[in-house]
Amino acid sequence: MADIVEEQNVNPSFEDFKNENGITYWWASDLMKMLGYTNMKAFQKVLDRATKALVSLNIPHYENIIVNQREVAGQITQDFKLTRFACYIAVMNGDPKKLEVAQAQSYFAQQTRKFELYIQDNTELERLLIREELTEGNKSLAASAKQAGVTNFANFHNAGYVGMYNMKSWQLEKKRSLKKGKLMDNMGRTELAANLFRLTQTEERIKNKKIKGQSKLEQTHYLVGKEVRKIIIDNVGKLPENLPQEKQLPDVRKELKQGYKKMNKEDKNSK
Repeated sequence: MADIVEEQNVNPSFEDFKNENGITYWWASDLMKMLGYTNMKAFQKVLDRATKALVSLNIPHYENIIVNQREVAGQITQDFKLTRFACYIAVMNGDPKKLEVAQAQSYFAQQTRKFELYIQDNTELERLLIREELTEGNKSLAASAKQAGVTNFANFHNAGYVGMYNMKSWQLEKKRSLKKGKLMDNMGRTELAANLFRLTQTEERIKNKKIKGQSKLEQTHYLVGKEVRKIIIDNVGKLPENLPQEKQLPDVRKELKQGYKKMNKEDKNSK
């Protein structure tokens, strides 16, 4: 019987690029190449999104994405030292159409099970980031609406919901058996993005068409909401009020923060 020879993996793994110097870290330029990006300018967008995710989680980004100079072949360049968690967040924010990114996401999906972190793709992170944008979008729309003459913000707010959902926000909360103020914590990425679009387009229409007065502003918000409703029905094939609900975002945050602590502890204990 012929001997079976195991094929060895000659390609360097993620762990092969690990560095130890006070902290365990990976160079961003190394991770960039592993993920199939050809230059730091393109990869910077991934790091920017990773930074936003860390900020959203109230995790110090400057302790996880550390600006540092690196000498390669006699040349000094700006680089970043990334913790294991920062690498994980960057990989999850990479372009999944790249084979290298898809492979890295699969690798981290396996590795993070021991950290009780079961977020296997970037959908949950996208939800977190869009939710943050929604908070800012609401503030910006409210400021523009106030300047244009809105005095009853509850009515203005609900006009958009009636247009998009055929019901007020409190009615949608009741339909979905949610506590007051928790509507967006359960929305999926598509629904969150649709609401962000509703807010930004309402603000743009108010500004561009110079709409003034409570009644006209409510009507504008309602009409934009109605347009977004049609887009969802046409593209998703479901009524917005019947869109599937996802894991609560506070639970996603908690899981990610616990994973961050466990990853840090793992690397400290391995030294």
